[in-house]
Amino acid sequence: MKKYEKMTVGQIVADRFANARIFDKYGIDFCCNGSDTLDEACRKRNVRTADILKELESPENAASGDPAFKEWPLDLLCDYIIKFHHRNIRREGPEISALLEKVCNVHGERHAELFKVKSLFADSLQSLYEHLDKEEIVLFPYIYAMCDAREHKTQIPPFHCGSIAAPISVMMAEHEEEGVRYREIATLCNDYRTPDDGCGSYRLLMDKLRSFDAALHQHIHLENNIAFPESIELERQLFGHK
Repeated sequence: MKKYEKMTVGQIVADRFANARIFDKYGIDFCCNGSDTLDEACRKRNVRTADILKELESPENAASGDPAFKEWPLDLLCDYIIKFHHRNIRREGPEISALLEKVCNVHGERHAELFKVKSLFADSLQSLYEHLDKEEIVLFPYIYAMCDAREHKTQIPPFHCGSIAAPISVMMAEHEEEGVRYREIATLCNDYRTPDDGCGSYRLLMDKLRSFDAALHQHIHLENNIAFPESIELERQLFGHK
């Protein structure tokens, strides 16, 4: 059995992604605050560590068939992030924006918070599009180059700004900004619950926002807790960086 009490929450989810469902249940942030130890995270949420450990070690949780992302090759994980998560943002983002416009027009008078959600989501998409471009144009190509150099035992020049840790720190800071933004969106949407007077479009909007938030949560987790640390370690192996 893993010694989860000695691990960070990010490491616990990286070990088995099924553990994310338990943290989500208790409102524990394993993405932007993935460096918190389990005890620290439980204190923040006023949850007993023993209760979390019991669920983490339950047979039901152990039987989950979630992908073992931690065991994937780094370049394959990057492929998944780009082709699943980046495409999801670019596909779902405009659809949600259009739906927000529609629901604001119909329900905005009774639910003024929708206009704030609309503004926050628009800001998020603008930031995310720029974020994805930086990853796809600058960061991930160099990660692929490092993976190829390791595979074929060839040499590549060092990253142009000294170390890959520099752009990674920028990406993680931007992840934190999105985490704050979506916590505000979730609060404004009452954790994505449709109000009693909400129509079918309102319900669809809440479902789509919830799914978008959850996918972004996984996206950030995969980068912060798996892909980025592995990339920094790979650079250290190739160039001797500390």
